[in-house]
Amino acid sequence: MHRSATAARWPWLAVACLLITGLTPRTPAAEEWDLGTDRDAFTPSTHCVEPGVRLSEASHVYIDNISGAPTNNYPEWLLRVGATEWLEWRFGVNYGVGSQGNIVTSVEVGEGTLDGSTLYESSVLYGFKVNTSAQDGWIPESCFIMEASTPTYGDVFGTVPVATAVAGWELPVGWRLDASIRYAYSEGVTEWFSRWSPSAVLRMPVSERIEVHAEWFGSFTAGIPDSSSQPFFSPGFHVMLTRNLEMGLRVGWGLTPDSAPFFSDTGIGWRF
Repeated sequence: MHRSATAARWPWLAVACLLITGLTPRTPAAEEWDLGTDRDAFTPSTHCVEPGVRLSEASHVYIDNISGAPTNNYPEWLLRVGATEWLEWRFGVNYGVGSQGNIVTSVEVGEGTLDGSTLYESSVLYGFKVNTSAQDGWIPESCFIMEASTPTYGDVFGTVPVATAVAGWELPVGWRLDASIRYAYSEGVTEWFSRWSPSAVLRMPVSERIEVHAEWFGSFTAGIPDSSSQPFFSPGFHVMLTRNLEMGLRVGWGLTPDSAPFFSDTGIGWRF
């Protein structure tokens, strides 16, 4: 399959157009170093972006598939716009190439081709995130994310709805435990199927600027002849270069024969 030059360029053009909507950095009312990016781990943050603040997130993901060509996804760009104290709007673009879909981040890219050939796909993402509770003792801070991903180039063109529930607890030692469950109704090459993705992450601040984490997550499909069970173990960290700029890296290893042996995810977050 050959992709056109236009299809390869358009995600970058979209990023440039959307970024110029606000190039002046802003400092939110709460002077916090942690941005609460959703790309920092597979498990999203429980926080919404504050009203009047925008958070731009992007990354490059490499997946060493069991067979066929590796998967590369970029820019996995997400713009989060604070609307109220409990609501944010979400817009994004992505381009993926490889023999398998992406199952290690929040971007849904199907299950790959059936014959091992290369899969090219670009897509747009849109949706919202709402805070649903604040932490009160054992009652967690929680949020709900509703998104849709629409392919603009590739083998499949069905809009994929994705719903995610997240809960988190600030622990007495200064650490944080977050967990989530994500459901996506995805279009494969031959039919639609369900994908369930549970996760849990322990976040541990090392200093004001540095945080490390350890995470378990998985992708479990149903409704297709060759259902898969793909759990992963994934450590990672991020560094705050300024109060508004974060850089991070996470890597992971598959825990079953169905899982990709290794992946890496390098990205940034910029609050303005």
